[in-house]
Amino acid sequence: MRCPYCQSEDTQVKDSRPAEDGAAIRRRRVCPDCGGRFTTFERVQLRDLVVVKKSGRKVPFDRDKLLRSVEIAVRKRNVDPERIDRAVTGIVRQLESSGETEVASGEVGRLVMEALKSLDDVAYVRFASVYRNFREAKDFHELLGELKGDEDKSEEDAG
Repeated sequence: MRCPYCQSEDTQVKDSRPAEDGAAIRRRRVCPDCGGRFTTFERVQLRDLVVVKKSGRKVPFDRDKLLRSVEIAVRKRNVDPERIDRAVTGIVRQLESSGETEVASGEVGRLVMEALKSLDDVAYVRFASVYRNFREAKDFHELLGELKGDEDKSEEDAG
């Protein structure tokens, strides 16, 4: 693996351990040339996915972009980074196990909304406002009504 600091091709693994509930391997590496230390993650990729945008344009699926989107939604919220990573891994697994190599961007968005709903209500609303292209305050009001309805239903099921 190439060193991100000096671009040396020769780096050494100092520590490996499972991450993301065993879905990945976290490796601590060191560069013998510059002494730089960095972390890499190794994940299983079941198939190469392609995201089909609303315009019809096709782009390779990017797990890091998905992670960044979720991180933006949960910014300044008290959500454990490990829970975020597990949610993203879950979304990726759902997409990969669907059997399809092409997935609509709307499906990715729907899965992100499902995941955020269980992580943090505020993050869910933030993401929904962009994903659903909110234009007016009533759009937020309707979404909050949906959340409230889900909470009421959960309380009925529990009671």
